[in-house]
Order: sequence, then structure tokens, then C-alpha cells
Amino acid sequence: MPSAAKNGADAAADEKKAAAKSGADAAKDKKKDAAKKTTKTAKKKTVKKAAEKKADEKKAPAKKAAKKTTKKVPQLRVRQVKSGIKHPHRMRRTLTALGLKHHQDEVVVPDNPSIRGMLRRVHHLVSVTPEE
Repeated sequence: MPSAAKNGADAAADEKKAAAKSGADAAKDKKKDAAKKTTKTAKKKTVKKAAEKKADEKKAPAKKAAKKTTKKVPQLRVRQVKSGIKHPHRMRRTLTALGLKHHQDEVVVPDNPSIRGMLRRVHHLVSVTPEE
């Protein structure tokens, strides 16, 4: 039986050595994994930079094209010919939204549906002429 006890003790010692060895191997593996991660992140960064450069190259011509195709927006000259006093608050707020601050004030606004809707609300207080 003493030989069996020796075998058990040897087995325990072998297990300790294996555990110590695997711990050292684990540390090496961790270092390798860290190195792989840094190279992967470096690759990702270079890929991102390359993608950004391509995107910038694609965007640059679009900006130039936008400058060439700018369209002149039609304008309207709006003049307040009647005071907003004794008119509902909503009409006075519409005159303010159009940029008219007082009687006989004149502004130039873009001709679009929202402005047209405001002008329709206060058509009896303003005169509208196209701006050239």
C-alpha cells in the first residue's frame, strides 16, 4: 500500500506541475490574444480611414455639383398696407412671422407654399408684388 500512496502523491504533484504549466501557457495565450486584438484594431482603423477617404472623395464632387446647380428661388415683395390693430391676435402674429413690424413696412420673402398660406391669412392687410 505504501506504493499506492506514492503513486497518489506523484499524481498530485503531476497535477500541480500541469496546473502551473497551464497557468504559464495561459499567460502566453493572453499575450498572444492581446497582440492579435491590437493588430485587429489597427487593421480596423486603417480600413475605417480608407473608407473615410473614399467617402470624402465621393462627397467632394457632389459639393461642387451642388454649387453649379443652385437655383434662384423666386421672391415676393410684401408691403403692409393696413394696421394689425383691432384684428385678431393670430393675424398680428402672422404679420410678425412674415417680418412685418409696423404699418407701411416692406419685406422680401421667398415664394413657397408656407409663405403663400400666411399671405392668404392676411391678404386684406398686405399687398404682394413679385420681386425680380
